Formats: sequence, C-alpha cells, structure tokens
Amino acid sequence: MAISLAALLGVPSLRLTKTGVAETTWHHDIRWVAVTEQEDPQRFLNGGELVLTTGMRLKTAPEQRRFVRQVQRAGAVGIGFGVGLTHDAVPPALVAEANRWGLPVVAVPYETPFIAIGKLVADAQSADHYAKLERLIAGHQVLARALLTGGGLTELLKHLGSMLRTDIILTQFTAELYNSAAGGPSPSTDGWASYPVPTGRRDACTLWIRHPFEDSGIVGYAQNLISVELNNMVKQRQSQRALAGQVLEDVIHGTLEPTEATRRLAGIGVNSTRKNVVLLAESAAHAASLASSSLPQPLRTAVTAVVGQDLVAVVHDDGSGATALARGLSDHLAEAGIHATIGIGGAYTKPNGLRWSYFEARDAASHGLPVNEPERLSLTSLLLASEDVPLADMANESLNPLRQFDAAHGAGLIATLESYLGNNGSVAAVAEDLTLHRNTVRYRLAQITELTGYDPAQTADRVQLWLALAVQRLGARHPG
Repeated sequence: MAISLAALLGVPSLRLTKTGVAETTWHHDIRWVAVTEQEDPQRFLNGGELVLTTGMRLKTAPEQRRFVRQVQRAGAVGIGFGVGLTHDAVPPALVAEANRWGLPVVAVPYETPFIAIGKLVADAQSADHYAKLERLIAGHQVLARALLTGGGLTELLKHLGSMLRTDIILTQFTAELYNSAAGGPSPSTDGWASYPVPTGRRDACTLWIRHPFEDSGIVGYAQNLISVELNNMVKQRQSQRALAGQVLEDVIHGTLEPTEATRRLAGIGVNSTRKNVVLLAESAAHAASLASSSLPQPLRTAVTAVVGQDLVAVVHDDGSGATALARGLSDHLAEAGIHATIGIGGAYTKPNGLRWSYFEARDAASHGLPVNEPERLSLTSLLLASEDVPLADMANESLNPLRQFDAAHGAGLIATLESYLGNNGSVAAVAEDLTLHRNTVRYRLAQITELTGYDPAQTADRVQLWLALAVQRLGARHPG
C-alpha cells in the first residue's frame, strides 16, 4: 500500500525524527518523493509529494519561511529536512512556519541518504499498484465466470454491484433490464453515474451506478462484457422468434389439427387453454430492426415471433390490459427509432382463437394509426382466417378491370370507388372529397358497374367491392 509520513517515521533504518507538530496530516499517503535545493520548488511539484531538502540555499529565516509557504501551496504532504550538511538542525523559522500552516516536518540524519526514502516510497507505490492490478484481474474473472456459467446479465450485474458496494441499474430505452434498487429513485436523477454500453445497434443501453463508489477499472470491463452479452441476446432473440414464427404460421394457416396445434403452441410457451391476445407490429421502413428489437418490461413474459415481416407478441390477457401494452410497445419502438403500426387482436382461448386474434390484429394494423384497436367480428378478418377462401383471386377479378382502365386513361375509378364506399354511398360527399362535379361522380360509378359487373348502389354488390378493396389493402401490407 501507499506509505504515509507516519509510517516512514516507524522505519528504524531511516532514523527519521518528527520535528513539526502538524498532527492531523501525518497519515496522508505520500505519492512521490521530490528532492530539491531550489528556493522556489513550487513549479516542479504536482501535490502529494514528500519534499526532501538540505536547505543549501535557505540561509535566512525569511527564505526558510518562504520555502515552507511555497511547498504548502503546491500541496506537498510534508518536508524532510536533511541535517548535518548545511544545517546542523532543522531551522526554527522553518519549523514555526510549517506549524503555522499545518505542514509536517521530519529531520533526516546525515547518515540516511535521500534515495533510501525515495526507494521505500516507490516500493510501497509499486506494491499498491500490483495489489490493485491483482484485485482487478480477480474481478475480471468473477464477472466473466458469472456470465459464462449461465448466470447471464443478472449474475454479472449482481457481482458488479457487490464489488462496487452500490446499486446497479441497466436500461435499454424504456425497459429496465436489471435493477438492484427496486423501488428506488429513477437513474435519471442526481446521484447516479451513467455509462453507455455500445452494441453496434440503436438500442441505447446505459449502465447506471449509484454514487458513492470507487472504480478501479472494473466498470470499463463490465461495459464490454455487457455489450457482448446484449449482442448474444439479440441473436438468441432472432433465432427464438424465427422458430416461434414457424409454429404460429402453421397455426394461423390452419394446417394443424387442434390437438397438435395446442401441443406445438405449448412448446414455444403459449398456453392456448387460457385467453391470449395478439399484438402485431408492422413497419415497412424498419422491418429488419423490428424483428430483432427488444421489448418494454411489461412484455418481457410475452411469446414473440416474426410472422412474415411483422413482429407478433402473444400475451396472456383477458383484453383489459392489451391497449396499455400496445401503447408501451409503440413508445418503446419509437424511442428505438422504429416507426411501427401496432394492431391489437381480441382475447380468445384455443388455437383457433389465436388465429382469430392474429387476423383481427392484422386487420386493425391496416388502419394506420400508431395503436389500433380491433374491430370485433370483422368480416374481413373472418375471411382472412380461412385459407380455403381464394380471397386474392376474388379481389383481383373484381378490381383488375378498374386498375387496367385507370392505367390506360387515368380515370381515377379505384379512388372514386374507395371514396364512395368510405362515404356510405354519398355522391355529394365523393364530389367534395375528390373535387369533382356530381355528374362526373355518377358517370364514374356507371363505368365501375359496366367494367366490373357490380353496382356500388346495390347492397350485395357494394359488400363484394368493399371486401375486394379490403383484401387488396391487407394483401399489399402482407404479401403472400
């Protein structure tokens, strides 16, 4: 360990004698030894030194007092005055001035070379450095062992907190991955040090450590280990979601018998005997990031999967908490820079109920709001849930003539049809919506009837055209 002036006095071979009376500062650690015969050594000192001198140039009392003041201002821990060469004893003026400023003074006999004191201090510093290095290496081993033996982030951070003797929190955007100060203050408040954890992704992980603590270098190593583990977690998440996605796609497509579907869902953690809600997140611009994104804390127990390009979360819920969960997911993704649309399905039991919830969520997401509630008993969702119904073919048969005519003549028949159905068959509303004359709207509706064989003014035909547009919209968002 670093050695103090009091400890030096206890070394018999040095034969040092206490001369000053500054009792409170004798136990300060000596950082280094500075030997000087300068009248003003202040500019050569950094603080924490034991200044050794024989006082060769300190002939008068004013010079001696000035020397003490300069050493004290530089932050030295004390003066070792060599006697028997220039001065037979430590000058009284120097001792008096040192006592005035609380600066310790020891007499160094002629027989004790200054280098012996310097070597002793250097050896103590070296031993202290090696001891810290050994503790750091041991700490590295403890953290790495905690991570590699299956404990994961929780064990690593638990050991880090024990080493630093303080609380640890690890956050990832809105989610808390670990918190040893449960119920404590937010880490964004004063009293916490923050350390970013780089992972090569926009996942903004931060390690928070509550003051006071002493960092011997272990925090930097912990940051690297956390970064490695978070990247491993992303890879595991991608693999697990791909596997769960295969199961959900089989269930959604209705290719499994109910018993087999129940068994396979249980294999990925979905208990289909209880009510489950499907949350579906879609993002055309950030599909790749969405597939590997972390989830907010309330969704940590959800089973997640990638179905097509969408992120699906299956949550055990009776439907009462689904909206809050969806909003939390939307906020979490937005903070990660992923602009997604969230669709919420209903709460149902059994594999067929899960299919139904999925198609409700998919239909709801097509509405385009950040968070979209399901439309109960959605006819479109009902038809989408049946793989036996050739919806795409039916939609194309109805709409292809309009698309081809629009492409050839720029007639805007599809837009007119969408506006007409969206405005409940009001010609006046369509004219205002599209800035057209009412007669133009009527002419276009007549063209739609002629080209498709369906009259938008007739209820049965209107339903057929509405379904065709709905299937087209969903098909564009979810190809294949």
